[in-house]
Amino acid sequence: MLTHKQKRNLPLHLMIIPGALVILIFSYGPMMGLVMVFQKFSAGKGFFRSPFVGLENFRYVFSYPGIWQVLSNTLLISSLKIIGSIVFPVLVALLLNELSGRRFKRVVQTAIYFPHFLSWIILGGLMIDILSPSEGLINGIIGAVGGTPVYFLGDKNWFPYTMVITELWKEVGYGTIVYMAALTAIDPTLYEAAAIDGAGHWKQMRHVTLPSLMPTILLMAMLSLGAILNAGGTLSAAGSSGFEQIFNLYSPQVYETGDVLDTLVFRLGLGGTKYSVAATIGFLKSIVSGTMMVLGYWIAKKVAHYEII
Repeated sequence: MLTHKQKRNLPLHLMIIPGALVILIFSYGPMMGLVMVFQKFSAGKGFFRSPFVGLENFRYVFSYPGIWQVLSNTLLISSLKIIGSIVFPVLVALLLNELSGRRFKRVVQTAIYFPHFLSWIILGGLMIDILSPSEGLINGIIGAVGGTPVYFLGDKNWFPYTMVITELWKEVGYGTIVYMAALTAIDPTLYEAAAIDGAGHWKQMRHVTLPSLMPTILLMAMLSLGAILNAGGTLSAAGSSGFEQIFNLYSPQVYETGDVLDTLVFRLGLGGTKYSVAATIGFLKSIVSGTMMVLGYWIAKKVAHYEII
């Protein structure tokens, strides 16, 4: 028999079941696939009949031609995105915070938030048109001022930076939400005290606003370290990655600088049916991500005395 307290909480427990099932099926269920890391997996034979090969998949990954170039590409794109997705949202949040007209402020916020809600499948076609070397808007402007058209998506030297800039354009507005919330939590009396001491607008920003934002900035940076192999920015730590963007915009001619770990996994796993190798790369990514998360937390705790609990 259920106690009175258990009966009272039963509806709450029942409401947990759908969410728990989603986590169980889509988060814990795929972990069974980790056995592929130590197998020469065949879809026809399945997990139980595929032969075990020990650490052979790890040796294959580390000796794979171009793996270090792919890793270098991933780190470069991820690092630039992470830095940009911290610096620019903070700057935009500070600028938005200074806008006095409420209606104009809402219009600006809506305009810069909107790109976040569009998928890269949609934006990919838009970017291809805008960045076209022959008919694109950007190259039209470059040509109008006497410049030479640039093939942003087909030039291996331009491609990584194009990925960074387009990612920032898409996510910078949404990234300001966290910092706008942090700005509203700053005690107004701190500004009043600074003004009494003779601090002007810029000194208030330097000595009050930015120090108050540092815990939030450190938290976002710490989360970003866990996603450094995802070729994404700070929002990648929440589950997304740069794969969708790069997959929709890259081509074989920019593989040298644009190929990242996730696109390599896609080609090996689905294109080349090397499921075990793809799983091995994913497993190694998880180890590195977990290590970087711990390192980021340790740095935040030592430098800014920031603790989660």
